[in-house]
Amino acid sequence: MELRHLRYFVAVAETCHFGRAAERLHMAQPALSQAIRQLEGQLGATLFTRTTRQVALTAAGEYLLEEARRILDAVETSTSGVQRIADGRRGLARIGFTGTAVFSQLPAIARALERELPEVALEVHADQLTPQLCDGLRDGDLDLAVLRPPATGEGIVVQTLEVDPLVLALPAGHRLVDEPEIAMADLRSEPFVLYASKDSAVNEAVLRVCREAGFAPRREHVAPGTAVLLALVAAGLGIGLVPASARSIPLDGLVIRDVVDAGSVELALAWRERPPALVESIVEVVASASRSAARKASTNRAQR
Repeated sequence: MELRHLRYFVAVAETCHFGRAAERLHMAQPALSQAIRQLEGQLGATLFTRTTRQVALTAAGEYLLEEARRILDAVETSTSGVQRIADGRRGLARIGFTGTAVFSQLPAIARALERELPEVALEVHADQLTPQLCDGLRDGDLDLAVLRPPATGEGIVVQTLEVDPLVLALPAGHRLVDEPEIAMADLRSEPFVLYASKDSAVNEAVLRVCREAGFAPRREHVAPGTAVLLALVAAGLGIGLVPASARSIPLDGLVIRDVVDAGSVELALAWRERPPALVESIVEVVASASRSAARKASTNRAQR
């Protein structure tokens, strides 16, 4: 039995007329009649009662009509699903986030995908450093990553999403909390809490702005990630320079202040070279959402 035979049969069953069914199918009536006879021969059952005045379904025909519609609907659904997957509009995307990027970027990315690619599901891997994320992309464990450039190793494409200012994390009772303005020079004698990894892009940015201010930070403690770093600062064990997205982590005993010359760190979307269609679709949607957010932020700043 061929699918075309089922389509022919449904057309005749719905019109109860071979001539009108042939017109719907854009084929000659004799060819349609012959195809239905072939189908009946294959099934060993009469599907229609035929008289000079009417064509009607038999009990076997009524049963086949229900099954044929179900089969044809399933084929159409499967075909459409395959095409959407091939076009990059359906599937599972594994995306990794570095540090606090999950707070600042995941909601916006998830909303954009829900709006533009509703059949794409996300599998989120959070709180990883850039080198881990790049390894995950190259090994095929991740499809995309939100990281802080530069990407480590080869074969990774990056596209900037935002520039995140560095801000100062202070314990609530610190002397600088109530200062009207804070500069890097004010931190010269302070004990710092830094990131433990030597590959941390934020650490590199912190060391750079400290050098530019004429001192090397005094490393008092190290932390595996931003959440722990902020907890150590809140406990009074030092100060820290962190991306502004760290404001999304509420913590008792912690105060976040701007620093006039602390610089910034980039946040970027990354993926493997020669990506599959699904990744290309996601990159396009996320990039468009990022541009819209940047334009909106710029307009809001101009109006203030």
